[in-house]
Order: sequence, then structure tokens, then C-alpha cells
Amino acid sequence: MSPLEIGVATLLAMVVLVYSGFYVSIALMLCSYIGVWAIKGTPTLAGKLLAISAYDSISTYHFGVIPLFVLMGLLIAASGIGRDAFDVANLLFKRVKGGLGVGAIGANTLFAAITGISIASASIFTKIAVPELTKHGYSKSFATGIVAGSSVLGMLIPPSLLLILYGFLADQSVGDLFLAGVVPGLLLAILFCFGVVVITVMFPRFAGQPISIETQSDIGLRVLLAKIVPILGLIVVVLGGLYLGLFTPIEAGAIGCLGAFIVGLIKKALSWKVCLSVLNETGLITASIGFLIIAAQMYSRMLSMSGLPAEFGEWIGQADIGFWGVILAYVAAVILMGTLLDSSSIMLVLLPLILPIVIELDVNLIWFGIVTVLAVEIGLLTPPFGLSVYVIKSTLNDSSVSTSDIFAGAAPFALIMLITLGIIIAFPNLTTMLL
Repeated sequence: MSPLEIGVATLLAMVVLVYSGFYVSIALMLCSYIGVWAIKGTPTLAGKLLAISAYDSISTYHFGVIPLFVLMGLLIAASGIGRDAFDVANLLFKRVKGGLGVGAIGANTLFAAITGISIASASIFTKIAVPELTKHGYSKSFATGIVAGSSVLGMLIPPSLLLILYGFLADQSVGDLFLAGVVPGLLLAILFCFGVVVITVMFPRFAGQPISIETQSDIGLRVLLAKIVPILGLIVVVLGGLYLGLFTPIEAGAIGCLGAFIVGLIKKALSWKVCLSVLNETGLITASIGFLIIAAQMYSRMLSMSGLPAEFGEWIGQADIGFWGVILAYVAAVILMGTLLDSSSIMLVLLPLILPIVIELDVNLIWFGIVTVLAVEIGLLTPPFGLSVYVIKSTLNDSSVSTSDIFAGAAPFALIMLITLGIIIAFPNLTTMLL
């Protein structure tokens, strides 16, 4: 077999393994090792090449941004800031039609600006927001859909673990990616809020019968400040310092961890047991991301050795589908794969193939990263995989709400995400205006 044929065979084998239930990192490593072995003809050389790939991928100083932002997000979640953000947002939007739903999205937007983990948002706001929404007349389907939709903001509004992962895979500045995600993330949040109001007014059978939020009117100024100051303080210190160039993304993560820890101590929410649990979960998440990055590096180098990306790029060029043809085909592939694979897996599988092509087309890789993350996140809301939906289902623990009910409630938000994606593709300056 030629190297190109070996590359195609290992790619197909990897897809089969992933769809069969293998862990993505294991499938990538196994296929990469076998592929290099078949190309070079010796298992020893294959092992050494892949060992070098593993070392190079996570030995850099910049890898430290991952555990720090994961730790910050988990400390914030443990400190009860999600509940505080929800209370503040409800107070601000209580006079708007569908204001509690808008408040839930506003709270998730604030939470996203200091965490960066969509699944954490889905889990926390399922416990906080869904009971409040249903108590105030929202249908269970719509209530869970609001939480599912707004939870994806955690992977677009910086800091974002998916943007960090893309930065590693595409060799782009994490700080620039964070800046680029601000405007699209806020645009998506605004469109979500507009969508909630429209659905509440025009489709009452679907939304339920939301009632006004009188219970929030007695929150005093002192209580309000106690809830909002820690949130805004963390956002200003972490993101403000990062955008002003006062410190690097890694330093921002470290300062954010310290700030979240201090807030947790002040709120008396961090016991020894909680701290140990947070550290343990941070290690598990960081290790899983590290394995994914190592596997992606191996996979990328194996594909380069086979010549498959170059051949694929040449084929695209001969097909003459042009810049927009490539972008639209890529987005369609990402959304399609999102129905069956998780966000990280899609990026790990597709980016090594598409990056050489878009680089050849002189595509802005920062803009391309935002397009990728937004397209990937649509998969969190679409069946049959829909990871955010399953997180909400397992967290809710309510037999009267089926998985299909949550998917139905999330469908309008998936459509809004698709519209936002179209806007970002049509107006690339929205991602680069802050750079």
C-alpha cells in the first residue's frame, strides 16, 4: 500500500472505532501508531516518532492555561456564583415579558464569562433555573430548552476550553481567540434573549404561561451588591487584565483561581472536602484534555506523513468549489458530525484535514476558530448525541420530562445558533474587531 492509501485506511478505521464506542484519544493513538508503522515499516521508529509527538504537544509553557482555567471554573461553580448570577439577572429582567427566561440566559452569560465549560453551566443551571422557571409557569420542555441553549455560551464567551483546544491544534494565540469570541458570544446571548421573548409572546402553548417575578422585588441594595460584585470583579480582573495586556492567559488563569478561591472562602462555601473534590475533578479533566491533545498531535503527524491532507487539498483545488464552497462544506460536515460525536472529537478528527486547505486559501485562522467552535456547539443541542441535553436529563432527575422533550425545547436555540453562525460567516469582522 502507498502512504496515501495507508492514510485513508487509518482515517476510515479511526472513524469506525470512534463510532463503535472507543475513546477518541485511544482510537487516534492506535490508528496513528499503526499508520506510521505501516508507512515506515518498523514499529520501533513508529514508537519513537509518536513519543516525540506526545512530548512536544504538552511540554510547552502554554499548556498550563488548561488546568488553571478548569480549576477556576470548578471553584466558581462550588462557590455558588451561579445562583447569585441567576438572582441578579432575574431582578434586572423581571419586567420583561418572559423575563425569567431572559434572566436565565443573562445569568448563564455571566457564568460563561468566568468558567468556560458548557457542561458545568448545563448541570448547575438545571438545578437552579429549571425549578424556578417551571414554578413561574414555563413549560418543562421550554424551561429545559432555555438552560440547554444558554449553556453553550460557556464554550464561546471567553474563557473557553474549546477555544484553548483550537489554539493548540491550529497553533494560534489563545488570547486572540478569547478576544475574537467576545462579540459573537454576546451576539448569540442577545439573540437567545430575543428568541425567548418572541416564543413567549407568539407561541404560548409551547412556552407555557410565564408569570411575573414578584418574589425578587424584595432584594435590597446590599444583598444585590453582595451577589453582583464578586461576579463582576472576577470578570474585570481576569478578562480585563488579559485584554489590556497586563498579563498572559496563564497568569489570567492563576489570578482567576486565586480570586475564585477567595470568593469561596468569603462565602464559606469551600470546605476541605469541597476543595479536594475540586482538585480531583480538575486533575481528571486536565488529564483527559491532555490525552486528546497528545492523540491529536500524533494523528496530525501521521496524516502529514501519508500526504493525505496535501492530496485532499489538491483535490479541493481541482474541484474548483472556491473559498465559500470549502467553508460551507466544512460547516455542514461539522454540524453533521455533531449529531453523533462530542465537540472535542469533531475538532480532533476534522481540523488536521482542513487546516492545510484553509491555510492555503489564506483564511484568517482566528475567524475560522470561532466558526468552528460555533458550528461544533450546535451539536450539543441536536439529537441523537446532544451532550448538553443528556447532562440536563441526568441532572434533572424528573421522569415527567423525557429526553425528546428537552430536545424539542432546545430546537429553537439550535436554530438561533445556526442563524448566528451564518452572520459570523457573512461578517468576519465581528470576530476580529477587537484584535
